[in-house]
Amino acid sequence: MPAPRTVNAPAELLPFLFENWPDTKRTRVKQWLKFGSVRVNGRVVTKHNHELKAGDKVGIEVDRMARKAAPPLPAGLKIIHEDDAIIVLDKGPGWLTVALDSGKGRTAYAALTDHVRAANPRNRVWIVHRLDRDTSGLIVFAKTEPYKRVLQQNWHKFDKTYHAIVEGLMKRDSGTLRCHLNEEFSLRVRSVPPDDDTREAVTHFKVLQRTHNTTLVELKLETGRRHQLRVHLSDMGHPIVGDKPYGAVTDPAKRLALHATELRFVHPATDKKMVFNLPLPDVLKKLIPPPK
Repeated sequence: MPAPRTVNAPAELLPFLFENWPDTKRTRVKQWLKFGSVRVNGRVVTKHNHELKAGDKVGIEVDRMARKAAPPLPAGLKIIHEDDAIIVLDKGPGWLTVALDSGKGRTAYAALTDHVRAANPRNRVWIVHRLDRDTSGLIVFAKTEPYKRVLQQNWHKFDKTYHAIVEGLMKRDSGTLRCHLNEEFSLRVRSVPPDDDTREAVTHFKVLQRTHNTTLVELKLETGRRHQLRVHLSDMGHPIVGDKPYGAVTDPAKRLALHATELRFVHPATDKKMVFNLPLPDVLKKLIPPPK
């Protein structure tokens, strides 16, 4: 945390913070105040117009102890990274990102909301992007609405990489898949001729390994349409293992063999390049025996 500053002359708190932490974005300074991270003489102060007097000590301190006291996340969810702006989560299969219209189903959003509110009941999280219920891997949540907007406005610039195990042996080593998707029906997205109601989906793929009856493939999203990867691979004649709605006939792992394995993006508060990687879960690794 930044070192405390000593007040030399009477001032209001917010202008003092701006002046003494000039390299910190103003939106982040305001979040420090809003969420109780600003201490004056060791006491939490949240009023932007709090009157400081000469000799006061002003410091920034995130309540790490409160975070540690938060109840553990349910099985199938694991925090990979957390700071004042974002949470990067390892989401297991079976977890929705957010509730369906029916309101049914356990959600990563609800679990993370409970997590951040252990430190402050006013805290919450914002959804930046989503993973299907049966897809595992990396997903990012924002801890403030401004940070959510920054991430979403730039999401198309960031690298999102998935690994999938598909049925059959892909003949092409790499390529780009394009189609237009009709997302009207919630249970199954379809590729259709383009019109005013469809959206183009673009995926880049590279084969990593072939076995006698499956292929491990790396997938990079250029667009982020619902079920995009599942439709593209199904249309190729290589549905993802376990993806029965899109034509798979095998389900040896009792789950969809699709995993969000890497995220590269710019941190919304610090502008630092962030890189996160998750290997395939063991249950999926077993479907791809090492080459002899």
